[in-house]
Amino acid sequence: MDYNFDLLRIEYRDVLEKSFKIKKINKIEDKVKSINRTDIDLKTPLDQAFRDYLLKLLEDEVHVEKLKEYVQFCIDTCRRGLTGPTLPVVLLGDIFEALTLDMCKEMFGFVENNVQVWKEDLFFTSCKNHLLRLCNDLLRRLSRSTATVFCGKILLFLAKFFPFSERSGLNIVSEFNFENITEYTRDAGDDEYVKEIPGDQKNIVIDFTFYCKFWQLQDFFRNPNQCYSKVEWKQFCAHSTSILNTFQGIKIDYVNTEENSNKGYFAKYLTSQKLLDLQLYDVNFRRSVLLQFLVVFQYLTSSVKFKSDSYELKTEQKEWIATNKEKIYSLLKDTPPDGDKFAEIAKKILGREELWNAWKNDGCPEIKKNFDISEPKENENRRPLLGDILKEANKEGRFYMGSGELTKLWNHCPNNLEACKGKERDFLPSLEDYFSEIIESIENISSLKDDDNLLKDGNFGWRALRLLARRSPHFFTYSNTIMNPLSSYLEMMVRKIASEKPGLQEQNENNQNDNELEENLLTEEEPQSENLQQDNTEDFVDDNNPRSDNKGITETQMQLFCMKIAADWEKLAVKLGYKPDEIEFFKNENPTEIDQAKNMLQLWFEDDEDATMDNFLYILEGLNMTEAAEVVRNEISNTMDTN
Repeated sequence: MDYNFDLLRIEYRDVLEKSFKIKKINKIEDKVKSINRTDIDLKTPLDQAFRDYLLKLLEDEVHVEKLKEYVQFCIDTCRRGLTGPTLPVVLLGDIFEALTLDMCKEMFGFVENNVQVWKEDLFFTSCKNHLLRLCNDLLRRLSRSTATVFCGKILLFLAKFFPFSERSGLNIVSEFNFENITEYTRDAGDDEYVKEIPGDQKNIVIDFTFYCKFWQLQDFFRNPNQCYSKVEWKQFCAHSTSILNTFQGIKIDYVNTEENSNKGYFAKYLTSQKLLDLQLYDVNFRRSVLLQFLVVFQYLTSSVKFKSDSYELKTEQKEWIATNKEKIYSLLKDTPPDGDKFAEIAKKILGREELWNAWKNDGCPEIKKNFDISEPKENENRRPLLGDILKEANKEGRFYMGSGELTKLWNHCPNNLEACKGKERDFLPSLEDYFSEIIESIENISSLKDDDNLLKDGNFGWRALRLLARRSPHFFTYSNTIMNPLSSYLEMMVRKIASEKPGLQEQNENNQNDNELEENLLTEEEPQSENLQQDNTEDFVDDNNPRSDNKGITETQMQLFCMKIAADWEKLAVKLGYKPDEIEFFKNENPTEIDQAKNMLQLWFEDDEDATMDNFLYILEGLNMTEAAEVVRNEISNTMDTN
């Protein structure tokens, strides 16, 4: 079958329309494969079919989102190698020519968001000139004063798209925009406008002469090379001095209100003479003029490659610029709000401009990051790999944490949990140390009823209760007795602690005093805002069954338990958490199994906070030590029946 351009164009358009509706490129691929001709160009008819179908979309009701989808569909087609790489940008050019400016602004968001797509190798070389032409066409349609934001977006896109060294985006020869002319009234007329405004020293007259001086400076800002002429320089100096002195004489009182929070932006200010006295009080207006002075001063004193050799300032001219530059920075600092911060930012920005100027003087070399991928030399000290470090540490049985201090801390003890349980980390004071002052008073038979009695200090009493709960076996007793007040209860507990202190000769007498004090506390009715309620009292003690210090377990009970567990005490010791060396210690220190079991069991009840009769019974049942468990269960029942 003979194919010509028009026939392929029609066939491609039908396939394209169906493919775009279902967003599938497979049908277009199948159509291209079905032709299977190498003697004719298959891409050009398909490109034209894309443009033809775009016209149909534009003839109907235009939807920007649908146009974005169509261009994205074209990009995917290009990546499959079915169309030319310039086609997506060509379609964008056709779209922008047919849309209104408002719709162009919305469509340009698609161009901005796909800047990384245009920078791909497939599109960049072929499309960069088309994109530049597209953006320039848009800028020519837009007004620089009313569509400032849209123009700025286009320029920012070009800055992101082209690399820094792209010469088409650089002002290599330092040309000025001479078309930027500021129009203002040059004839005073019959009704000359004169305004006096108050200054620091005297009233400042805003007349036609001052008005002309002010706006004539814009011509020097537009073309700074005029300042290298002797006559023009004198005029520039005279006008600048007059303007800066006026700014110094007018102080601005800035008030931050809601009206000031929504400020309008103007590409160029109005130049009416009647507005000048108001503009002098405007913060943005003043900063704009002062920044223009700084930019011109930097250009006049900088070394620019394409400047004429005759464009050089004399020494006194440079001194004048330096003096007035300091005056301008002082005016910026005095201009609210945040004058100091604004002046510092302006100085940093101009400093960066000097670096860009030096880069352009060097011929705008391409900016690239250098990556050294060469093999390291044999004599160079290479940092060991992390895997090698971990393997070496594992061989030595050590941990590597990535930081020297963390590694040292982590390897301080082989077992971190045991290190946390070490005695050196037990910061809880002993009962004797905490109550030493009170015990000393008791031993010296001094009165504890004074107003400065430490037991009456609420902070001391609160900490004392917490310490007694952790250290003292007297804290948990079996009774519902109400103790009044707290100081009396603490005094009773201190006396008990003092009675157990080694070397106290009057132990029996103190025990008798404790019993009398308890009886008095039961009958005492002193008003108190808070009562300390004891949940339990001491165990009942008789001569035949002396009380042990192991959390209420009597010596008789302890002996009975040890007899029952003697045969399997080692199995119980392992369950209670004792290590082999500790079990060996019990064997070496005690001759019989009963003594060994008793030593182990006493230490467990003294040291472990969870060592209770109920937990002891639970452990015995778990180890199937039935006979011993039954004895413990009976003792618990007898204790509850007695209470």
